[in-house]
Amino acid sequence: MSIAKYIDHTILRADTRLETVKRYCKEAKEHRFASVCVNGVHVKTVVEELKGSDVLCCAVVGFPLGAMDAEVKAFEAKKAVEAGAAEIDMVMNIGKAKDGAWDFVEADIASVVTASRPARVKVIIETCLLNDEEKILACRAAERAGAAFVKTSTGFSTQGATLEDVSLMREAVGNRLGVKASGGIRDAAFAKALLEAGASRIGASNGIKLIET
Repeated sequence: MSIAKYIDHTILRADTRLETVKRYCKEAKEHRFASVCVNGVHVKTVVEELKGSDVLCCAVVGFPLGAMDAEVKAFEAKKAVEAGAAEIDMVMNIGKAKDGAWDFVEADIASVVTASRPARVKVIIETCLLNDEEKILACRAAERAGAAFVKTSTGFSTQGATLEDVSLMREAVGNRLGVKASGGIRDAAFAKALLEAGASRIGASNGIKLIET
């Protein structure tokens, strides 16, 4: 199985240099990855570097905690899309999810979905911080809010993607939404297992290693 087309080539470190962003774009074009995923400050560079290719620019929003005001998330998403981002990976409000405030969570996601149009939104639910019931409810809130994907992890919390979580999320959303696995995906065997478990996108900072092993 060739997994390159499923990979979001991701560079979100705080110390990311311009030369690194450009290298990721070059690699993504060469290997025909799905997207290059970056913080908002790099969106214009990525769009310019990817011009003429089928590789998308993906920007994170509310990253990595998801704990800011919904209007701030929506504004951040709007600016990223105006700069050329075709996909938005937003972090839901995890604390509100733990409180059971699902109307709030849904409205938070919906505000970003609306602000991001026509870009697609992936909702990071940070599975390592939720129990199984909360994971299912988070997926359902994301679907009701109009998201295109649900995503396991930021990669900045206590654990990344697991086969069990991907399978649970796929069961929750059926074929109606995509499922993105991210965080801790370090080899091709695990990436392929995640795809077989139901993932339709893989987020990884080591995309080159994943296709070479």
